[in-house]
Amino acid sequence: MNYGAVGDGNTDDSQAFLKAWEATCADTGSPGMTIPKSKTFLVKTVKFNGPCKSSSVTVQILGTMVAPDSPTAWTSSELWLMFKGVNGLTIGGNGILNGRGSKWWDQSCKTNEGSMLNIFRCSDVFLRNLNFMDSPQFHIKIENSERVHVDNLDIKSPETSPNTDGIHIQESQYVYVQASVIGTGDDCISIGDRSLDVNISNIVCGPGHGVSIGSLGKGGMDVSVERITVKYVKYVGTTNGARIKTWQGGTGHASQITFEQLDFSNVKNPIIIDQYYCDQDKACKNVTGGVKISDVTYRAARGTSSTATAIDLQCDETVECTNIIVDDVMITTVDQGEQAEAYCSNAHGMSYGIVQPQVPCLST
Repeated sequence: MNYGAVGDGNTDDSQAFLKAWEATCADTGSPGMTIPKSKTFLVKTVKFNGPCKSSSVTVQILGTMVAPDSPTAWTSSELWLMFKGVNGLTIGGNGILNGRGSKWWDQSCKTNEGSMLNIFRCSDVFLRNLNFMDSPQFHIKIENSERVHVDNLDIKSPETSPNTDGIHIQESQYVYVQASVIGTGDDCISIGDRSLDVNISNIVCGPGHGVSIGSLGKGGMDVSVERITVKYVKYVGTTNGARIKTWQGGTGHASQITFEQLDFSNVKNPIIIDQYYCDQDKACKNVTGGVKISDVTYRAARGTSSTATAIDLQCDETVECTNIIVDDVMITTVDQGEQAEAYCSNAHGMSYGIVQPQVPCLST
């Protein structure tokens, strides 16, 4: 192997990876960096910085990359692998990235965050055909980037692992996530502030907390999320399905959001808008105001709820939710003897076609 990598899973190969990246990034042709199969590489926190000389850079992960198994070994950064400022980047190869996060889960992830792969300030990115497992926290973060294509990923962490979102998208535009299987201890996919033109399709989600817009507006933050499409998603045993979550006191808006062609199987909250989101052990302080939610469509959804409340629209009374559309939705309870119900507060809009359970606050 070049650049001095050992690949025994115990020797720190971080410097070899950085040297290989420096050579790849400096190449003016169509360079590629290959992590060979049948080897396991221990890599500490590293940043693969751009811009690169070439407009097309490929990283092939054929083997296994493992993070340090102790939080104290994550030096100088809470991010394991970061690609920063790289345009025309393709990462693939059917390899494995193992975050070895079990020791992090025993601590407070809110103060000891550790994320695996970070795409930051990049454009024209393809991330495909990889296996992620056991991240300390988020498996993949896409931030401040545009034209990012993600497909054919397998992302797995235990259902009990805290804050292990599969893919988190924030401050990014034109992001496409498709044909992936995600099971974690938190959101399969979460879409944060300043996310525009995001398309999610053909996803199997579970276990986990569903596909979420948010959380938005924490600490009074002004937010903007627009043109989000989530379709052809199968939720299996998740705590939430199609979710929008915002904090009290936030400002800004989340609009033009479509959830369609959804399949729920034993999901606790199949369709939910929660404008009183709180992730603390004790109740959060009541704050006036909220993020404006509008132009949200739920279309062609089928399946079962593990609770009586299959549709739950809890909107802030000061801003209210407007133009909420529920079209051709049929959700029953797992318990055939229990009638599925819909609850709504401060939500306005229309329902079309067959809707079960009926949503009382929407016009027909």
